[in-house]
Amino acid sequence: CTTASASCPRAAELSIVGVVLPVPSPFQERLDDYRTALAGSAPETPAHITLVPPLEVPEVELTRAVEHLGGVASQFAAFPIQLRGTGTFRPTTPVVYIEVALGASACARLATLVGAGPLSAPAAFPYHPHVTIAHRLSEDELDAALSDCAGFDAGWTAQEFTLYEHGPSGWSATRTFPLDG
Repeated sequence: CTTASASCPRAAELSIVGVVLPVPSPFQERLDDYRTALAGSAPETPAHITLVPPLEVPEVELTRAVEHLGGVASQFAAFPIQLRGTGTFRPTTPVVYIEVALGASACARLATLVGAGPLSAPAAFPYHPHVTIAHRLSEDELDAALSDCAGFDAGWTAQEFTLYEHGPSGWSATRTFPLDG
């Protein structure tokens, strides 16, 4: 669109949001330290399992999105997660990740619920829960990540998900939703 109108919000009226399941301490720090060492800079967000990838939402819809997320969280029970081993999306996408060995189906159900309503958008790829550890790196660096983290093993109970917003200084967690179902 070229003009601001009720049906054509200006870019300044859009928020970029994402929804994630956080990886808890001490696993988050271990993964983030590795990600920092590999990429040469700190990651934009702490280690996580994405439920809703970055999405533009009209600012006027943020309240409705928060209410939607609260409703989903109130009806979804905490569930076990086990990360184990590595995988890659190559050659489609230059990404290496930690596998969700236990809890993948619960992540997928939660992602479907969270990504409905005000946070619905066409998916570029089928949903595959994972924790990204390397992307946008050379093939050798991606191979190293695939090998280095193959023995990674961590388990916990997912008890919450987090809404992130992208602002002038990058990504920040703006609200956490306890899984109370």
